[in-house]
Amino acid sequence: MNLFSNDSTVNLLPFDGIVRYFGRVFSPADSNAYFDILWNTIEWRNDEANMFGRHIITKRKVAWYGDAGYHYTYSNATKLALPWTRELVHLKQVCEQKTGATYNSCLLNLYHDGSEGMAWHSDDEKMLAKDSSIASVTFGAERKFAFRHKTEDQKVELILEHGSLLEMAGTTQSRWLHRLPPTKKVTRPRINLTFRKMDIQQSLR
Repeated sequence: MNLFSNDSTVNLLPFDGIVRYFGRVFSPADSNAYFDILWNTIEWRNDEANMFGRHIITKRKVAWYGDAGYHYTYSNATKLALPWTRELVHLKQVCEQKTGATYNSCLLNLYHDGSEGMAWHSDDEKMLAKDSSIASVTFGAERKFAFRHKTEDQKVELILEHGSLLEMAGTTQSRWLHRLPPTKKVTRPRINLTFRKMDIQQSLR
């Protein structure tokens, strides 16, 4: 299967979900500019998690923005959404135009180099609208991204490019896991934005 096609109508998953890769939707100049703005203006914090009775603080940094004061809990840690910046609003609008979906929040991750990644997981928290679209934008270092079906022996991998857009929708989160594997080959930082649709009643509680 050609996983590097920029045909946004192609579903990269063989079944049980929808993943569309739009390729580079921002020019190199715009991508560089957005990377610099996000690096310098986002209120980055080291990510925290409570797992197996331990409080963990990661090297990876995160930030959470949204339409209102949404609460988002994952890994037994809760974050309160900050108000949108001008740049985030514009990026959200571009994603909405490309995917045809709407989003009310954004989780940003800052990976300083390839040693920082994400283990297998699904974005299936109750606060997210069920089977809703998640738009993932990459600025900075190119990184491998992988999907693994939860019950079948199926795996899909692709490279997320600087200025690119990936959409996950349908039953992807309930049927598939995804991860950003660490690598020693990448020495540059990457900023990832995932625009999401929160269940308003769940997330404002």
